[in-house]
Amino acid sequence: MKCILWSMMCAIALLAAPVFAQDKSADTNMQIMIDKVNADKKALVADNMDLTDTEARAFWPIYDQYQNELKVINDRLASTILAYADAYNAGGVPDSTAKRLLDEAIAIDDSEVRLRRDYAAKLTRVIRAAKAARYLQIEGKIRAAVRYELAANIPLVE
Repeated sequence: MKCILWSMMCAIALLAAPVFAQDKSADTNMQIMIDKVNADKKALVADNMDLTDTEARAFWPIYDQYQNELKVINDRLASTILAYADAYNAGGVPDSTAKRLLDEAIAIDDSEVRLRRDYAAKLTRVIRAAKAARYLQIEGKIRAAVRYELAANIPLVE
């Protein structure tokens, strides 16, 4: 798990850094990296869930739904980061922009918590609570690693 998590963190770091350097040629490479991270993530989850065949048939469709909804949140986060990068690279972030971005960042966090809560309920209807908790722990660790890498690569507002 550590090896896959490490490779995912490295990929995320590579994705965040060009935003502030304004490297537009990274778009294609970014999509390739995102696809790889998603494939690695699914393998990581599969390796750590120890699902029976019956559980797997119930779990994977919910996993896919969760990932689709998480993608919407990730897209919002990426958009917010890009908006911040644009303001930062333009020479500073005005208070009005900082307020708008701060409100959006908090709304994104709220959306993520609601999503986890909704899917915890869906998961516990089809698999044991301990396995649902394990899955959400895995997701949480991945999200924490992503957030750490983003924080390390995004400069503070000035």
